[in-house]
Amino acid sequence: MRGPRLTRNHLMAASAVLVATAAVAVTTTAGAYDTAEHAKGTVKGGKAKNVILLIGDGMGDSEITLARDYTVGAHGRLNMDKFPLTGAYTTYAVHADGTPDYVTDSAASGTGWATGQKTVNGRISKTPGTDKAVRTILELAQKGGYATGSVTTAELTDATPAVLASHATDRSCQGPADMAKCPTDTIAKGGPGSIAEQSVNHKVDVLLGGGKQRFDQKVTDGTYKGLTVTEQARKLGYQVVEDNASLKAVKGDKPVLGLFAPGNVPTEWTGKPAAVGGTDPQRCVTSNPNRPAGTPNLADQTTKAIQLLEAKQKQKHSKNGFFLQVEGASIDKQDHAADPCGQIGETAAFDRAVEVARAYAAKHPDTLVVTTADHGHTSQIVPLEAQPPGLSSTLVTDEGQQLKVNYSTNAPGQSQEHTGTEVRIAAQGPLAYRVLGVTDQTDLFTTIREALRLR
Repeated sequence: MRGPRLTRNHLMAASAVLVATAAVAVTTTAGAYDTAEHAKGTVKGGKAKNVILLIGDGMGDSEITLARDYTVGAHGRLNMDKFPLTGAYTTYAVHADGTPDYVTDSAASGTGWATGQKTVNGRISKTPGTDKAVRTILELAQKGGYATGSVTTAELTDATPAVLASHATDRSCQGPADMAKCPTDTIAKGGPGSIAEQSVNHKVDVLLGGGKQRFDQKVTDGTYKGLTVTEQARKLGYQVVEDNASLKAVKGDKPVLGLFAPGNVPTEWTGKPAAVGGTDPQRCVTSNPNRPAGTPNLADQTTKAIQLLEAKQKQKHSKNGFFLQVEGASIDKQDHAADPCGQIGETAAFDRAVEVARAYAAKHPDTLVVTTADHGHTSQIVPLEAQPPGLSSTLVTDEGQQLKVNYSTNAPGQSQEHTGTEVRIAAQGPLAYRVLGVTDQTDLFTTIREALRLR
């Protein structure tokens, strides 16, 4: 007797189960966590109510390993290590003619997942050759009735948050006074204005980060001429908060703009930067005297952003949920500066935000959570006896062992460089299985769009 006829849908579902099961077979070995149960959830249904995308800027596998070894030990696991499904994706940018540019910056890489299209380094959600705006995943989510948010430890006008709610010829065009490289984007020329102006004009429900100096610049043309961008935001209904106390008190009935530093939010940890010939073995200082006491950490910002986005949808009686991007920006910035303690501290802070997102998803399994990076970076763990020609530092880990980290992608005294390596992507929730294998950065756009059923 013949068995039941298998349809294409049956085969696709079976394939997804096999893929997830294969992943579990790999990850449920000694020291594994609740990956099997989580992996089952990734093949139940294909629609997410919410998406939380966490970006560790410059957080390649070396940066993850460094933070893991220092904080929880070589045999330990970070929160970002506990996702049930893990893959890798390629990050290259393109030249204006579409040929590969093998090492990306944050603008081009962010444009990849924000729009599903590659672009040239330095460009924000615009095409590589014709410089035309491309609709972003946040814009599609707004059109679809979802609440939207962006949280970062950089300036809110920096490349990674900028790709969601702005379109700019060059990433430097952050405020009204910064438009030298974007003449056709100015309001005077009929363009959308600076990244700061566009971000508040988009009425993103939650914007939290640094960059107060950009929003304090005065608008030079158009409806809000003569006002600062912060005043423009208030005119548009934003509640503006500048410290942890005011953030905790704010309600979700109106959009929220949090500006917690003039520029980038100061790092959580400090220590001696890498040096030519190395440093004496050091322990990192888990505090920073230059970080104001009222500065909210990334985990607290993530928690509040989720609360505000949920409140927004409940107020509207919407069946849709939210899209939230969270960036740990200064992993990259401290890697550029060859500052291992600053870098590790920011990776640990980002990992606590990952913990917040996963805890929320545990109670709301219709939430797709993805963690990844925009590109790789410089730091490499090398043998203690190695003598790198560039900058290096020796750390004493929480396990009491010495670890040497090397920064040698540029000459000492110059900013260290990104690398062109593929980077990790991990996920849980609806459609999470799509991160398995080796994909491309642009595929993440499609995963989120399909998970939220956006058109």
